[in-house]
Formats: sequence, C-alpha cells, structure tokens
Amino acid sequence: MEKQARIYVAGHRGMVGSAIVRKLQAEGYDTILTRTSSELDLRDQRAVANFFETEQPEFVFLAAAKVGGIMANNTYRADFLYDNLMIESNIIHSAYKTGVRKLLFLGSSCIYPKLAPQPLKEEYLLSGLLEETNEPYAIAKITGIKLCESYRSQYGCNFISAMPTNLYGPNDNYDLQGSHVLPALIRKFHEAKVNDQPVVEVWGTGSPMREFLHADDLAAACFFLMEQYNDDLFVNVGTGEDVTIRQLAEMVKETVGFEGELRWNTDKPDGTPRKLMDVSRLHALGWKHTTELKDGLERTYQDFLANEVLYVE
Repeated sequence: MEKQARIYVAGHRGMVGSAIVRKLQAEGYDTILTRTSSELDLRDQRAVANFFETEQPEFVFLAAAKVGGIMANNTYRADFLYDNLMIESNIIHSAYKTGVRKLLFLGSSCIYPKLAPQPLKEEYLLSGLLEETNEPYAIAKITGIKLCESYRSQYGCNFISAMPTNLYGPNDNYDLQGSHVLPALIRKFHEAKVNDQPVVEVWGTGSPMREFLHADDLAAACFFLMEQYNDDLFVNVGTGEDVTIRQLAEMVKETVGFEGELRWNTDKPDGTPRKLMDVSRLHALGWKHTTELKDGLERTYQDFLANEVLYVE
C-alpha cells in the first residue's frame, strides 16, 4: 500500500478497527476513510454502494461487525446473523464493483466446529457441528470467508481473510449484557473492588480454555497480511497459547487488585471447551505476536481506568 493510497477501515470505532487506524497512522498513512454507523448504515446496500462509488477506496479493512459474548449471541440470534451477513455482503460486493485493489475480511475463531481437534488448523473449517450458542454469528463469518474466496475465484479479486482468536484491548465492550469474558471480568472485579463487595460471580465451571490476543497485535498482523499475503486460504491470527477461564479470572483479579472471593455459577453455560488456534502458517509467513497476556491485561486495565466514564455509561 502506497502511503497516499485511499484506505477504508470499516468499523473504525470498534476495538479492532480503531487499532487498525492507529497502526496505519503510525506507519504514515493519512488518507484513511472512515464513517460512523450514523453516517453510513453498512446494512443498507444502496448506501454502501454510493459510498464506494463516491470515495473510491483502493484498500479495505473489513473490521465492522455485530459482536458480543455468549449471552448476546444466544439472545439476539437473528440480529447477529442478519446484521453480519448484510455488512459483509454489501462491502465485499461494492469492493468488487468499484475495483478495490485488495480487501481484508476479519472473521472469528468461532467459525470452527465445537469439537474440532486442537489446535485449530485452517483446514478444519466446515468439518463438524458449530457451538450452538454462537452458531448464527459463526455462520455469518463463514459466509464472509466464502464470499472472499468466491469473488477471488470468479472475478479475480484480491480479497483475503484473517481469523483472529479472542481479542482484548482499548475500545473493548464492557457492557455486562453483551461483552466477552475478559472485559466482563475486568468490569466485574473493578466494580467489586470499588464497592467493597466480598464476592464476584463468574459464569460456568472455569474449565474451558481460551486464547487471547491484544488488539494492537491483531492490527499489526492485519497490516502485515495486507502487505505480504495474497493467497486464497484464510489465515489464523493468534498467540498459539491459551489459559483456562479460571486462570484468566485469577489473573484479572490480581491485575485489578480485588481481594474478595470468586464464586463459579455452574448453572451458566461454558461454551466451547477449547479454542486454541494453530498459528503455524502465520508464523511461517514471518509474523508473531509481541504482547504477552499479563502485560496486555495491565495495559488494558489502565485504559479502562482512563476511559471508565465512556466504557460503562
């Protein structure tokens, strides 16, 4: 990407999109196209088409999506399927119609079958049944992958896909009704500490294992792939290391400084038993994460403290 290239970052206010914008700015790119959801409804086909025809982006980072944790995914199943299908379909089709030079679509590790062998290799896609609680979201993301593959095979578009593992970092969602496990734990432990609560309840048994990647590392990987990768197979992006939810809870508890008790609500769902990404293909390409979980948690908690009034309003 030339420094003067017109680059559209879809979802620039979210955790991933904002990290990509920071990375591009740090690399010296200054023609970054962005639109808020109030300015451009990405579910509106005509509006998206008009935007692409008017702005003529040359490169696209497709980081816009409706996202959430187990409760949100399982409660708003139709919204998660419809919104994500429309967002990705409109952007990918408009990118093809207006001759975008390269597009990077961001998926999720939840695309893999619930009981797939660990670690998760790219070729395990569609080899088994999905986790029920987030099946609609996973189907939407799988569709995005297949859209990129299909526009590449039929029209020769240089559209690639990356599948990140669980993410955390600045601009995360701390809404307890819709957030993922790590930001939810940060908020729960912080509020328990501030309010001198003796106990924090955590969902499930604590036994599932999860891998966590800092958003800034994902942005660096996206930039690397946009510069270096042009093949049709999607690429896993992660650390290749995981922890149990129980270990994560203890780490967050220590980071926040909460000194009370942890109570596990085993009536609540655990979700997929394990989702460790095989990142050997990405490592072979020459990229590896640089932020370890302990350091990333410290940075994320400091960001939460600095922006708490925005994150919990």
